Amino acid sequence: MKLVLAIVNNDDSAIVTSALTKEGFFVTRLSTTGGFLMVGNTTLLIGTEDERISALKELLGQYCATRTKPMPSTDAFGRISGPQNTQKNVTVGGATYFVLEVGEYGKL
Repeated sequence: MKLVLAIVNNDDSAIVTSALTKEGFFVTRLSTTGGFLMVGNTTLLIGTEDERISALKELLGQYCATRTKPMPSTDAFGRISGPQNTQKNVTVGGATYFVLEVGEYGKL
C-alpha cells in the first residue's frame, strides 16, 4: 500500500480529481499555498495499491498541464518610478508528487 501526495495547481485540481475518482482512486483534497509564488495549490492525498502507481502518475501527467503565467517581479518592489514592465513570465502548473510507503491502513 502506498500514499501519494500530489501537489497540483488549483486550475487543474477539479479535472484531475474527477479523472482519478472515475478510475477508482479515493482522493482527499487539501487547500494549500505554495512557498515560491505564494499562490493557491491543491494537495491530493491518494491511497492506492503498489501496482496502480503507474496509472496514477499517468493521470496526473495527462490532466496537470504546465503553462506560462505573468507574475509581478520583485525587482520593482519599493520603487516609486521605473520601468513599466514589472512582470516576469513564470511556468506554473504540472504536478509534484511523493510516493510514501504505508505501514498500516484501516477505516474505523
